[in-house]
Amino acid sequence: MSIKKVTQHPSQNEALIFERSQTGRVGYRLPKLDVEAMNIDEIVPAALRRDDDLADVPEVSEVDVVRHFTRMSSWNYSIDLGLYPLGSCTMKYNSRLNEKVARIPGFAGLHPLAPEAESQGALELIYRLQEALAEITGLPGVSLQPAAGAQGEMTGVMLIRALLDERDGEASKERRVMLIPDSAHGTNPASAALAGFTVKTIRSTADGITDMDHLRELCSEGGVAGVMFTNPNTVGIFERNIKEICETVHNAGGLVYMDGANMNALVGVARPGDMGVDVIHLNLHKTFSTPHGGGGPGCGPCCCTAELAKYLPVPRIEKKESGEFFLNSDHPDSIGRVKAFYGNFGMMVRALSYIYTHGNDGLKEATEAAVLNARYLGHKLEGTFAKPFPSDGMHEAIFSHKNQAKNGVVTLDIAKRLIDYGFHPMTVYFPLVVEGAMLIEPTESVGRADLDAFAEAMIDIDREARENPELVKNAPHSTRIGRLDEAAAARKPVLRWRPDMEAAGKSA
Repeated sequence: MSIKKVTQHPSQNEALIFERSQTGRVGYRLPKLDVEAMNIDEIVPAALRRDDDLADVPEVSEVDVVRHFTRMSSWNYSIDLGLYPLGSCTMKYNSRLNEKVARIPGFAGLHPLAPEAESQGALELIYRLQEALAEITGLPGVSLQPAAGAQGEMTGVMLIRALLDERDGEASKERRVMLIPDSAHGTNPASAALAGFTVKTIRSTADGITDMDHLRELCSEGGVAGVMFTNPNTVGIFERNIKEICETVHNAGGLVYMDGANMNALVGVARPGDMGVDVIHLNLHKTFSTPHGGGGPGCGPCCCTAELAKYLPVPRIEKKESGEFFLNSDHPDSIGRVKAFYGNFGMMVRALSYIYTHGNDGLKEATEAAVLNARYLGHKLEGTFAKPFPSDGMHEAIFSHKNQAKNGVVTLDIAKRLIDYGFHPMTVYFPLVVEGAMLIEPTESVGRADLDAFAEAMIDIDREARENPELVKNAPHSTRIGRLDEAAAARKPVLRWRPDMEAAGKSA
């Protein structure tokens, strides 16, 4: 049986919780007061209290609230429902075993200010994860403090700045240029700017990799602090000149930062440290399967060479000869803290569970499966969709809308139409170096049947683009809300409910 279209939900629309309000409905009951009553003015000054008797706060019953949010949650697409093909995001399945381990009371209930003597299990877990990531990357210095990939990235660039300032002294002021490929993630130049560097862009070749001649030209101009690049790069292609890139930058007096966003193509197979990389950040919420969503929490460890390790954030988790673990802030060359406490600990628990569950062979197998899945999809869609580069990608496949644009159908239309077929859209219009880019990353979590279904949907959409382009251009058709005016939503967002909102909307 083949099901291609999304079915309608029993409740096609859902009023706001404010609109479900009925005067007099109550969903709670407070217990009787079991302490001495106090004058509220002694606790909360009148100036800080509402005086409108909670006007406009919804009056709803418990069942109203439960059904309202449960219905809305059933409309969400999630990694538990199916393929999440967002390129450069590595939306892999989050194992329930990892979640179970993260809920062990001794981990989940541990207070961040608990004494070291009462936190030995947590400190050992962090220490073990550091050791595992050092082995995976080939870089001995590790900090788990950064809370996300972009923060880990900024931490890495700050380490470079700290080394240059100490090594070159006053002369380091003349070394403030960071080289970044034209296909880079937008956070790369942002992190460089925050750390006080200016950016020069490295061109890509027609094959989608770093233009070595241009890199050498930029290095010859002087002032190079380092290079920030991703490998495999953001078009999914492995930078086969990686050792030459590192050697060229090192000879120019700079350091090499690698964005670890695409490490899912390397784990267990190749180590950045062995390639000549000085510092890298990882995304535990990507490569090591801790959950995405809700804006986090993420975890963006920073791994570096022994030369850079003394600049890592403090406090650091270290081990005494007695076997006891402790927090050490006595590192005078450190760049300091980058986050309160020690990072997002729950993500560390999940990541170590993932690493230990897979083991060395399993991590390598996951990497190989991720690359195989991406290349399988690339092969299935090649010819139907324009392939911007001749090389095979690693863990993701990239296409352009050039073939479909001949009929007025562009990448956004294809992405919206995919929703009607029951799939979450791929990453669109990134990287910017590809016109109408469609970046697809299936990860190792997807089996052949799901890959075939996704490919079949994409091929069907191409047929529709030729035979009935308006059908695709007006998609999606099966959702509760049609296509929005995204420009207006971005420029004039409605961020809160008001009693007159419906009338205001009609007048507009």
